Parts: sequence; C-alpha cells; structure tokens
Amino acid sequence: MRVTASQLRQDIYRILDRVIETGEGIEIERKGKVLRIVPPEPARRLDRLTKHPDYIVGDPDDLVHIDWSEEWSGEPELDK
Repeated sequence: MRVTASQLRQDIYRILDRVIETGEGIEIERKGKVLRIVPPEPARRLDRLTKHPDYIVGDPDDLVHIDWSEEWSGEPELDK
C-alpha cells in the first residue's frame, strides 16, 4: 500500500495498526522519495486466522476411534 505523507498524517494510528496486524509494510511518498514502514518481523499467515468455536480442535485420529455404538442403531432413517 502506498500513501502520501498527508494521508499518513490523517490516519497514522489506523495505518500503523494495519502494518502490525497484517505484517505488510507501507510506502509513504514524500517529495518524490518513497519511505517504508515495515514491522521488525513479518507476521505469520497463521496468526491472522480467526477462531471458529464450532469446529473441533484436537487430533483428527481421535475422531476415528470414537465409540458410536450408543448413538447409532444401524437402521437407516427414512424420510417420510
């Protein structure tokens, strides 16, 4: 993303927060020169994932070994 010095002045905190959150640097154009603001280390893509509380967290192999005998009768349900 490239902004002018005036745009940076107007939205400096929003722009700096974006650099921190995304790990992407920002370019500022001033008097024909380009300056960059970059985080000290790039953000990992996995850090930007949002949590989904409805999903199962754990070892997928544990799901294979669940005893479903109490939940499943063996008879297919027919739609009426």
